[in-house]
Amino acid sequence: MTRIAICTPDLESGDAVSNDAVGMYQALTEGGFEARLFAVNTRITWPKVYKPESIKDFIKNTHDLLLYHHSVGWDIGIHLLQTLQCRKVIKYHNVTPPKYFAGIAENYFIACQSGRAQLKDLLTIKGDLYLADSPYSLRELLGDGKKGLRGAVVPPFHHIDRLKGIEADDKILHRFDDGKTNLLMVGRVVPNKGHFALVDVFQTYQCKYNLNSRLFVVGKEDPGLISYTRSLRSKVREFHLENTVLFTGETSDRALKAYYSIADVFVITSFHEGFCVPLVEAMSMKIPIVAYGSTAVPDTVGKAGFVWEECDPELMAASIDRIVRHKPLRSSLGEMGFRRYQKEFSNDRIKDCLFESLRKTNLIE
Repeated sequence: MTRIAICTPDLESGDAVSNDAVGMYQALTEGGFEARLFAVNTRITWPKVYKPESIKDFIKNTHDLLLYHHSVGWDIGIHLLQTLQCRKVIKYHNVTPPKYFAGIAENYFIACQSGRAQLKDLLTIKGDLYLADSPYSLRELLGDGKKGLRGAVVPPFHHIDRLKGIEADDKILHRFDDGKTNLLMVGRVVPNKGHFALVDVFQTYQCKYNLNSRLFVVGKEDPGLISYTRSLRSKVREFHLENTVLFTGETSDRALKAYYSIADVFVITSFHEGFCVPLVEAMSMKIPIVAYGSTAVPDTVGKAGFVWEECDPELMAASIDRIVRHKPLRSSLGEMGFRRYQKEFSNDRIKDCLFESLRKTNLIE
């Protein structure tokens, strides 16, 4: 039987790359394959995770498979790809351009710089198959396809099934049951997510259309990015929005479910996304989307939301107002998003997509 080693530098709860790696493990083991997860740093309780140096004891022959997840610079992973005598699949989650961290966090800058530099190594290795979260990421990795390398888009596994199956946090539901319009952004508070532009959009919306509104910014804040988060809060104070822009920090699943449950519109102004799982979470909850169409965002949203080529506060604020005021439009966009989630991004569909891609290239039977 083919053994499959799934390898990534870090595994932690709530992280999109980690969720994808664990989702692959679960799909492959349920499919009857002998799979193991390998990582240097582990902060999950299930499944069991092994250290990368033990991969050589698990991979027994050239028919076994190394499935490597690339999202940041990792010399150990590149070394494994270069030296292991087995078949190799590379899953590209995209790497944030380092420019977003210049002058803010040197460790992030170096990790992203290294991760993007290693894209050349990934191609030199000539893997048996290159997977990417989105068409955008696949194009970035393989270019125009003239390199003769085989590639496929397989969206990332996620925890939406778990999110949909739990009760929302009652305290949050009751606290914000006050008739205000709730806008929502979910994602780590990092420079590439475009939070400064998001504040501009909200300030425009509140001043021109709806004073009875607020914005929830749900996402983990890294102490290593304190200069960024301080500047962001300073801008919020400058606009006198301290009481209506609410930073929740990292939340529990029940709290996250609550924030999605009370949201009227999901708004995102991110400058760089390899896929953006929160967009799919919003679609699964039937929340209409207004987005700046950078990088992979148009691929993920499709026609299930308002996606604009420019990050224009006036345009995006007017779009939010249109959705909030027009209930049939809000309902229609919510249903379109839900259907797109079911058709393209459910875990069952992603599992089928993964197996189809591996079988098509004769990597599994």
